[in-house]
Amino acid sequence: MIYGNVHNTMIDQQISILPKALQSAVRFLKDTDLAAHEPGKFDIELDGVPMILQVLDLFTAPRETLRPEIHRKNIDVQFLASGGPERAGYYSDDGSSQVDEDLLDTPRDILFYHNNPSVQEGTIEMTVGTYAIYFPWDVHIPAIQAGESSAPIRKIVVKVPVDAC
Repeated sequence: MIYGNVHNTMIDQQISILPKALQSAVRFLKDTDLAAHEPGKFDIELDGVPMILQVLDLFTAPRETLRPEIHRKNIDVQFLASGGPERAGYYSDDGSSQVDEDLLDTPRDILFYHNNPSVQEGTIEMTVGTYAIYFPWDVHIPAIQAGESSAPIRKIVVKVPVDAC
């Protein structure tokens, strides 16, 4: 997992070590007003690479109500365009988690795990402009409530094909 904020003055240096497709996705998030974009799922192409853009209006929720997820065909570049704050959980997929719902062989390319209280999860705080890149081995739990109450968020996901990297 990699994360940062598009408003950081060193953003160009930070993303320069990433594969070109991931650089394109982060630049797109930085340069596009996605807070004003219509919600939905869109096919896009960035620097010749077909990707999927998801613009989601959500509310954060307590951690125990959210399922950990992974993807195998796509790398998720998640971005907080507005609202929040949001907390995001993550841990490495070591193959020991119990599957709750497997949709990897569908266009959604997603597998949900049961919550496992013994897993050592890390968290990051997502404020407006923060992005997190989740690779196929990164279990992630987005949209976690950061405070005492739920908060509205505009969550953007750019799905970058693994084979483009």
